[in-house]
Parts: sequence; structure tokens; C-alpha cells
Amino acid sequence: MPQDARSPQKLRSDRASLPHKVRYALRHPDRVGPHVLRAGRDAWLRLRHPRHVDYYRAVMASDTRRDPEAAVGSRTHDRWLALGRMQFDYLVEHGLRPEHRMLDIGCGNLRGGWRFIDHLDTAHYYGIDISPDILIAAKRTLTERGLQAKLPHLTLVGDLGLDFLPGGHFDVVHAHSVFSHSPPSVIDECLAHVGRVLTDTGFFDFTFDRTENTEHQVLGEDFYYRTDTLLTLAAQHNLHARFMADWERRPHGQSKIRVSRSPLPS
Repeated sequence: MPQDARSPQKLRSDRASLPHKVRYALRHPDRVGPHVLRAGRDAWLRLRHPRHVDYYRAVMASDTRRDPEAAVGSRTHDRWLALGRMQFDYLVEHGLRPEHRMLDIGCGNLRGGWRFIDHLDTAHYYGIDISPDILIAAKRTLTERGLQAKLPHLTLVGDLGLDFLPGGHFDVVHAHSVFSHSPPSVIDECLAHVGRVLTDTGFFDFTFDRTENTEHQVLGEDFYYRTDTLLTLAAQHNLHARFMADWERRPHGQSKIRVSRSPLPS
């Protein structure tokens, strides 16, 4: 079982600091070269695409060309399957039923999505992503799993305003490993609008990279937030939010918050 990345020491780490980078390089000299190459590529992409969504779309295009499963954060196919299963099992344990309508923000190549599509009634899954390349990979996953008859929606978006979706429609909204790659402005945009598309009893689960130290980012790709920052931001948009402590037992490395329009049972 992979080690959980949420150890107290790691939660206090500032991955953007020079001391952390030096210590990491000394422990993992084999990763220095790839990191330097990625930093150079990312710097070039940021120059070409100043807006974060456009920049990260270019990152995903580059990563997806090499390996769609690695592009969504899975180093091996077994890990891709395990992370998808983890997402699915958790939501089913928390009441996801076939008749529910689900919005999957940052659906990627359907790491968890294909299981949700199989579980939900026909046309009840709606996946969105900013990357056309990863959505093409998602369609391959859909075909490989023989789920065409479930008629899922897979839609390209340019932001998280969600204005093209109907109000009060989704019982479950889900964003796995999305806010971990998002600056505050993108998270704020999503939280400002997600309440409109939720049903009165619906909820929005999102994962994030948690820190108990100074909030920071690495390469404009990985963002680390304090829990209170995100709980406060949700409250500013009149959403009820709580930290999902039971998710911490799962060997993923990210933490989870749930928000809703009205208070939900614990």
C-alpha cells in the first residue's frame, strides 16, 4: 500500500523553499534532471500562455502525448485503477446511487469516471475538462470499457463558471486532483458557481494538497492550501463546508472537503 503523503512532517514542508529543494535533491539525485527539464518546459509554456487555464491545458497536452494515465497523476496502470476505485468506493459509501446525476469536474481520461458511468443510470454522468487531449483519451477509455450505451456527456470547458449547465440539477459534484493544480482565483470561481448547479440535498467533494505551513505552489502546477483557507472561501459563497476526516485513511496523499447549499448530516 503506498505511503500516505499527509504525514506531519510533509504537511509542514514548504516545497517551494530552497532548503526543501536542496534536501530533496540530495535524497533523490535521479529526479533532479527530469525536474529541471520540466521546470524549463513549464517556464516556456507560462510565457506562451499567461492565463492559468490556458497554461495548464498546454501542460496536459504535453503530458497526455507521453502517457494519458501519467498525465492524470498515475505512474502505473495499477495505480490508475486503484485511484479510480478509491474515488468510486468513497462516493458509493457516502450514498451515490444509480439515479443520481453527477458532475465530474476535471474528469481526465475517466480514471474514476468509467466506474461512475457504469454505476449511474444512462446519461446521468457529466464529465468536463479543460484539456481536449485528455478528453480524447477519455473516449478511448469509454470504448475500451464498453460503456457507449450509458451515453455519458464529455464536455470541453474554458473555465469553471458552469454557466452552460442547468440550475439545481446535480446530486453529486466531484473534483479529484483539480484544486491541487489550481490557483486561488480558479477555486474561487468554481465555488462561486457550483452551488447553483447543486440540488438542495446535493454535495460537492473536492480534493486538495494540504499544508499546515505557508501556502505555496511549485512550477505553477502544484498548489498547497491550508484547510481553513478553503473552508473560509466556501463560506464566503454561502456554502456549508466541512473537512472529510474519513478520507484521510485512504492512501492517496490529498485531503478532501465537502460543500453543500444546506447543512448535510455528518
